[in-house]
Amino acid sequence: MTALANRYDFVLLFDVSKGNPNGDPDAGNLPRLDPETNHGLVSDVSLKRKIRNYVELARDGAPGCHIYVQEGAILNEQHRKAYVALRPDDEKAKKEGKLNPKNDEEAQRLRDFMCRNFFDVRTFGAVMSTGINCGQVRGPVQMTFAQSIEPIVPQEISITRMAATNEAEKKQRAEGSEEDNGRTDNRTMGRKHIVPYGLYRAHGFISAKLAERTGFGEADLDLLREALVSMFEHDRSAARGEMASRKVIAFKHASALGNAPAHALFERVEIGRNIAGELRKIDRQIDNYPPARAFSDYVVTINRANLPEGVEVIEWL
Repeated sequence: MTALANRYDFVLLFDVSKGNPNGDPDAGNLPRLDPETNHGLVSDVSLKRKIRNYVELARDGAPGCHIYVQEGAILNEQHRKAYVALRPDDEKAKKEGKLNPKNDEEAQRLRDFMCRNFFDVRTFGAVMSTGINCGQVRGPVQMTFAQSIEPIVPQEISITRMAATNEAEKKQRAEGSEEDNGRTDNRTMGRKHIVPYGLYRAHGFISAKLAERTGFGEADLDLLREALVSMFEHDRSAARGEMASRKVIAFKHASALGNAPAHALFERVEIGRNIAGELRKIDRQIDNYPPARAFSDYVVTINRANLPEGVEVIEWL
């Protein structure tokens, strides 16, 4: 695998329409909000989950593209695969509930096995020191929380379940009906929270120096880029509404350590409202205009003037 030679910083823009991009279970599944500004939030964990799911679907267990953090997976059993591979004749490696490397050399080989076989360990890193100890890996790819460009106003929609779950519930509903109108009353009511529309922005970082330690290479970068563009296409559900990646803007550095601070590069990507065909800065002065309800209500600009030496702008999407 070709080693990654360049540092990258990238801006991810995605939107949600009539859905809940990242509900908070502790708040009745209400879309996550910054309480001071009412800007919507989507966690980095949620975004990484979508990337993992895409890679799992796209590569279907191909060598080097297994996924370490899967729904319902027992992480210690993932660690055990490394011990079994390194100690094929050791029966304890197949059964023991606690395993530790014999020395520093074996500890490194265990980490190398996990990085080599699991895409998300090689990419995002992992803490693998639980019970069956494979150590810790710091990943070269990191992402921030995504935040909506403008404040959002979540809506609470009531929903009704018409069907009963079992015979006892059906009988209870029938006996509880007070009106002889051919309908079964006392139906189960519920609520669904949605965001009518929101455009979200997240920042990402890819360290070539950390990639040297995990083996994250150019082929992995291509797969990550593919996932960032298409990760919402296979993550559809009624609860999430319509979500789509809209822009992925990368800053490629000529050197592994980088040629400019990431925050200065991110400031070159500006987003404004499209008001009657004109770009308007997002501030309180546009509050009297209708709220944004489509990506076309925004304008994304990239300041390419006087780029730092050794930095290139690439639009992945």
